[in-house]
Amino acid sequence: MPPDTIDDPMALLHACHDKVRHFCDLLGRLTTHIQKEGCDEQAREAAAAIRRYFEVAAPLHHLDEDTDLYPALIQLDPGLADAAAELSGEHALLDALWTSVRAWLIQVQAGGVPRGSPPPDCLSHFALRYRQHADAEERMLYPHAARLSAATRHQLASAMVLRRRQP
Repeated sequence: MPPDTIDDPMALLHACHDKVRHFCDLLGRLTTHIQKEGCDEQAREAAAAIRRYFEVAAPLHHLDEDTDLYPALIQLDPGLADAAAELSGEHALLDALWTSVRAWLIQVQAGGVPRGSPPPDCLSHFALRYRQHADAEERMLYPHAARLSAATRHQLASAMVLRRRQP
């Protein structure tokens, strides 16, 4: 169950980026593990954890940004609109890349990826693009959030909590 309140919505968004990096790293370790050990229980559990994050938390994170954070930042500074549009567009690209990664992870969970088989290129491409995207957000937009009013930060936090309470 998500918390009733979030004191600092930007801290949660940064934490999401830390998790993105963690699960991208885990994806890389998983490919190495499968080459050496095959789809054992540890591999299947890692695949499930990666899927859970990118199927549940990552889409919520994208909605936090596209629906709440980016519009608030554009209202604060219309000059951020191009960066927000670019980064929002990358969410759709990441979702498209995820489709292939997800299919491979489902194979792993079913034990259908043979030991020693090389990982598909989509895995490293997905991880690289996701890391680059998080870095770009932290560089291009996140610093501007410090200028948001307390009321706007509270609205962001409330929307984030509500979004996570949806079934």
